[in-house]
Order: sequence, then C-alpha cells, then structure tokens
Amino acid sequence: MSKNSVKNIHWLGHASFRIDGTDVTVYIDPWQISDESVPADLILITHDHHDHCSPEDVAKIQVQDTTIVTVKDAADRLQGNVVVIRPGDSLNVKGVPILAVPAYNVNKYRSPGVVFHPKEKGYVGFVITMDDQRIYHAGDTDIIPEMSDFEADVALLPVSGKYVMTADEALEAIRIIQPEVIIPMHIGRGIGSQNDAERIKSKSPVPVVILPIENE
Repeated sequence: MSKNSVKNIHWLGHASFRIDGTDVTVYIDPWQISDESVPADLILITHDHHDHCSPEDVAKIQVQDTTIVTVKDAADRLQGNVVVIRPGDSLNVKGVPILAVPAYNVNKYRSPGVVFHPKEKGYVGFVITMDDQRIYHAGDTDIIPEMSDFEADVALLPVSGKYVMTADEALEAIRIIQPEVIIPMHIGRGIGSQNDAERIKSKSPVPVVILPIENE
C-alpha cells in the first residue's frame, strides 16, 4: 500500500476513525458509532471529554482481547485491558508502534484565561505506524511547538475552530508537519461544518481527502 493511500482509513464522524491494518483493527476516539461496528483489536483515546471518550461506544467494539490506550483521566472511566500513557510515551501494542504526542490549546478559551484543553492535563494525539504508514491523529489541539518534531505520512487534523484549530490554523500545521496527505476532522454533529473541510482543501499545499462519514 502506498504511504499516501487512505483506503484503510474510515471516518466515523467528528474525531472518530477506524483504521484497518493487515492483522489489526484500530479505533481512535470512537463516538456515536454504529452498533454493528467491527470489533476492535486496539482502541486509542486522546482525552476524557465525552465526544472522545465514550464508554458506551467503546462497549460496542470491545472484546475480551481488546487493548485500550489512553490518558489517566479517560482510563478512570473505562474497563478491561487499559494502558495509561502520557505525552512523549511510546509503546508497541499488537504489533502497532504508538507514539503519544502532546495536544493542547494555546488560544481557545472556555473562560478568560482558561483554555478548553490545558497542556497540564496531559491530553494526547497519536502517531501510529500501520503497514509502514505513519498516521497522525492530532486529538484536540491548536498549533503547538512540538509539531515541528512530528513525522507523519497521513495527518488527521481538526479544522472546526472554537475548541481546536481553525482551517487556516490547520494550514499552518500542515506546513510545519509536512505530511503527504491530510484528512480533515472534528467537523459535523454541531461542531464546524463541511465548509471548514472544503476551505482547507482549496488552500492546502498537499492533497486533502475529505472522507464520507461511514456511520450515516
């Protein structure tokens, strides 16, 4: 499979994805997914907010040997084989190399001086390698200095603004990370719109693939 192919990546709406490898099925931030979803070998959860950490949706895809990798605040809400990580941690689960990278706000405020996703909470994005393809799921983040160290072939970037990067800010993130392909996320279901995805597609220096939501 070409490193810029995204046929194995399925957008399930908002920031939820299923990524199919040769021998493993990985979900990231499953939320409002179908009751008939494929069982998960590995579930990655970026933080504990309800639209990213949903125990009800995890239960739809969790089987006895499913491993969940997440931050402590989310792990406290989940059951089963849960591995707790922090930004900067790297591990290999079921043959999938996983790097947890920082994800936080610098200019999206819940109230004056209080951001939605504080750095000190230790929320994460993930860089995973499947079939020699490095996939970066940004989680809920703004542009952050650490991005200059990220390496990815495919980047799943939030573009809706308000809680995360705007489309224009995501364009700057693209220039910093320099992936081969972009998939916009964190749009729809009342947060952002298709227009945000189209805006980044029209201006991006690299190919942008706007995936259909497969739950609908």
